[in-house]
Amino acid sequence: MGLGDKIDNAAEKMGGKGKEAAGKATNDPGLEAEGQTDQAKGDLKQAGEKVKDAFKND
Repeated sequence: MGLGDKIDNAAEKMGGKGKEAAGKATNDPGLEAEGQTDQAKGDLKQAGEKVKDAFKND
């Protein structure tokens, strides 16, 4: 996984955590759910990059 991809995925995940926290603080379930979705997207992208890296090493 390239450094740029790692940074982008981590940023998406951190942004999702921020949205989720803001949604909880403001009692906005839509924003909270959007934050959880962003976190899940970041996790999936990281997993996909790890699979690509595993095949590159073989």
